[in-house]
Amino acid sequence: MDSSIAISASGLVRTFGGNRAVDGIDLSIARGEIYGFLGPNGAGKSTAVRMLCTLLGPTGGSASVAGFDVATQAAEVRLRIGVALQEASLDEKQTGREVLALQGRMYGMRGPVLAKRIDEVISFIDIGAAIDDFVGTYSGGMKRRVDLATALLHEPEVLFLDEPTTGLDPASRAKVWEEVGRLNRDLGITIFLTTQYLEEADVLAGRVGIISAGKIVAEGTPAELKKSVGADLVIVEVADVPEALPERIRSIGGVGEVAVRGNEITVSAVNGAALVNDLVVLLNSAGRPAQLLTLRTPTLDDVFLQVTGEHLEVSESQGEAA
Repeated sequence: MDSSIAISASGLVRTFGGNRAVDGIDLSIARGEIYGFLGPNGAGKSTAVRMLCTLLGPTGGSASVAGFDVATQAAEVRLRIGVALQEASLDEKQTGREVLALQGRMYGMRGPVLAKRIDEVISFIDIGAAIDDFVGTYSGGMKRRVDLATALLHEPEVLFLDEPTTGLDPASRAKVWEEVGRLNRDLGITIFLTTQYLEEADVLAGRVGIISAGKIVAEGTPAELKKSVGADLVIVEVADVPEALPERIRSIGGVGEVAVRGNEITVSAVNGAALVNDLVVLLNSAGRPAQLLTLRTPTLDDVFLQVTGEHLEVSESQGEAA
């Protein structure tokens, strides 16, 4: 086993009846890396995390975390990982400090060693005097940060964060992002982050894997993935898109990919500004003048659209203030 690799998987599969929730994924994640697992609900993100965390057994394939097999050496894996799943499982009748103390005792920590470690993780989560308040009085953002602290208490080598900011308001989400980046930068923790937020993956992850229908359909740094779409994108809306129109657009010099979604045409180009005039002339000659035209650089959503045929549309419910 390569000691520089924190997480690896080969042909990892998990089925539920006839449904292949995870359909043969391969992973190789270096120690000290933040890896973003990007996809919509139902894509297989959480199922993959639960297998890597030993909460679910694989149906097929293999995986190791921190050098230990998740199926045959589960206890060794659990000693070396921290896990914060989508729902924070905190006892609301305990204070935040009591929650941390209980977690520490479960890992064999006692006395001054435990007290010192609790103070250290509290300093990371920026919750102040509220750590001695009952969890039931916490906002959603505060609960997420205490849940993160419990995952860090035993100084894990690998931290799994399963959609850590879903349902949080933008301010709370930004605080969690800051803390995740700080943990990786200051402590060197390997972080496996599942998310359905494009900006979250773009801001935090050194590399991103896009998962759709249980398969990894694209992988690379955010910059590499966006570059694969093209230097510029021209998005134009017309009344309707005749069948022959996309092929005519492809004949324009400098055009890369042409994608159609309803009455919206997305054109990738090396130089979008230079393309606009020729594109407008062609649309006018085809009797489909542009109703709306936008020129911009690619985003991870454009990558997702290119590899899956769909936008990653997420309904961002507003959470509580931090």
